[in-house]
Amino acid sequence: MSGFMSSSIGKKLFMSITGLFLIVFLLVHLTANLALLLGPDAFNVVSHFMGTNPLIQVMQPALALGFVLHIAYASILTLQNQKARPEGYARVENGHQSSFASRNMYVLGSVVFSFLVIHIINFFWKIKVTGSPLLNEVEVDGVMMENAYSLVAGLFTDPQLGLVYSLLYIIGALGLGFHLTHGFWSAFQTIGFSNKLWRTRLTFVSYIYAIIIAGGFSIIPIFLMLFANNQ
Repeated sequence: MSGFMSSSIGKKLFMSITGLFLIVFLLVHLTANLALLLGPDAFNVVSHFMGTNPLIQVMQPALALGFVLHIAYASILTLQNQKARPEGYARVENGHQSSFASRNMYVLGSVVFSFLVIHIINFFWKIKVTGSPLLNEVEVDGVMMENAYSLVAGLFTDPQLGLVYSLLYIIGALGLGFHLTHGFWSAFQTIGFSNKLWRTRLTFVSYIYAIIIAGGFSIIPIFLMLFANNQ
């Protein structure tokens, strides 16, 4: 088993499995974050549920491990491919046979990873570790909970950094979208959905999914900059 996992096929399979796991997480995370559009009470209730639900608390370490392993295996495979692929072949593929996303998966992944680090520092780390004055508890339907909405909306609407962070957020969302246009169907292809019919179907679905994810996350900072102060 260890020999298989160290092989190129084993690494690609593991990349696909962790990728599919993260694809599901992205949809759940986007659904939760879209509660920001419904106002402070709605988002605080969702955030409180996500922060106190035992199943979600168990899943957080697994999610973190999934991200780390996905990035690590992507780095290993990229280095192996660069060493094994002749330069002439790469030029032909770049010009005629592959998409922008497939040629730049590692670059796009690096953009997403960089934004993920910034996102964790500004939100997850403050909520779970350091705290923030913006997280002072509020009462919603008789339940006391942290004001997560104030923390999130406060960063996007900050007079000095709000626009900068909003632009970074949108760039990260677009990078994620491009990454998914190739990664989505590629993950399914690796686990066996590899004939021409399935490739066509999955390519179509991957673009729809990428648009939903990139568009959904991009709407959040735009909406908060325009309407947060009126909520």
